[in-house]
Amino acid sequence: MASGLNKVLIIGNVGRDPEMRYTPSGKPVTAFSVAVSRGWTTSSGEKREATEWFNLVAWGNLAEVCNQYLHKGSRVYIEGRLQTRSWDDPEGQRHSRTEVVANEMVMLDSRPGVPGPNGVAGAGEPEEPDYDEEMSF
Repeated sequence: MASGLNKVLIIGNVGRDPEMRYTPSGKPVTAFSVAVSRGWTTSSGEKREATEWFNLVAWGNLAEVCNQYLHKGSRVYIEGRLQTRSWDDPEGQRHSRTEVVANEMVMLDSRPGVPGPNGVAGAGEPEEPDYDEEMSF
């Protein structure tokens, strides 16, 4: 069987301070958003810019590092995969959300006290989340 590839690389700015919670089994999970802007010039010479927003989720040790070191406005490199999940709210409404599940994060701001070598966090064996546990932000 041929294997597929689900990989996302993002460089942008954190749009809101990370929110860390714990699953019922005690596993940390952190959610935050990242804005990625791009610019182009139209055929008439007009400069344009557009911003795309990404919802991100980090688990385990990476969740703790993101929560501790990232803040709104931080410039960051994220490597991960896309995931879409669905859930029913208390009123029975079905919701779905596509997000980037981060497995590596590099802080691009020049700040003292960055985690790990060269500000890299999450390198190594990625932690698999427990999808049976409720997680809504």
